[in-house]
Amino acid sequence: MKTIVPSLDKVAKFLIAIIGLMVILNSLGVSVTAPLAALGIVGIAIAFALQSTLSDFLSGVYLMADRPVRVGDYIELDSGQKGYVTDIGWRSTKIKELPNNMIVIPNSKLASCIVTNYYLPEKEMACLVQVGVSYKSDLEKVERVTIDVANKILKKVQGGVPKFEPFIRYHTFSDFSINFTVILRVKEYVDKYLLTHEFIKELHKRYRKEGIEIPFPIRTVYMKKEH
Repeated sequence: MKTIVPSLDKVAKFLIAIIGLMVILNSLGVSVTAPLAALGIVGIAIAFALQSTLSDFLSGVYLMADRPVRVGDYIELDSGQKGYVTDIGWRSTKIKELPNNMIVIPNSKLASCIVTNYYLPEKEMACLVQVGVSYKSDLEKVERVTIDVANKILKKVQGGVPKFEPFIRYHTFSDFSINFTVILRVKEYVDKYLLTHEFIKELHKRYRKEGIEIPFPIRTVYMKKEH
């Protein structure tokens, strides 16, 4: 809002000055009909010429008033682009991606697209990791071992929520494995990358120690013998 107020202030002062000038001329007996008509025509022409700019300006006012996104929020656009909001200007919004690239998006486009704000209603969020184990696995043991690893990782890795109780949910009998989701929790969106990285490493090591098999696709080929 601090960015938009000075611009609105200048526009308001200009309009007040024009109205004041017209009142003075009218009080002096000078006809203001022709100037008002000319100003109206000029105003319409300017409005058409600056239609896109005005749309961005009004959208900027909406973004600052309604605050669906805020400076510092980590967001994702419906185009798949995501990053930190670094600035919300009167015409455009700047988003900094993790690779250090800058996205500049017109406010009218931002106001009309679907935006996922990973900082609302709060920064903490679930971190889901997909895992599959062999059909011959003891699923009770798999659950117990996986949760034990998850607990240790949440307490050890920066960005994990140590008080959260991780859990798993089996969901699919796939072609080669029984698949499940491990539910962890991170302090903010970008923390999920390191947490997932460390969790997969530790889980793989622990599964090997416990004799739990993570299967991979196997194809059997039968060769027909020609006589």
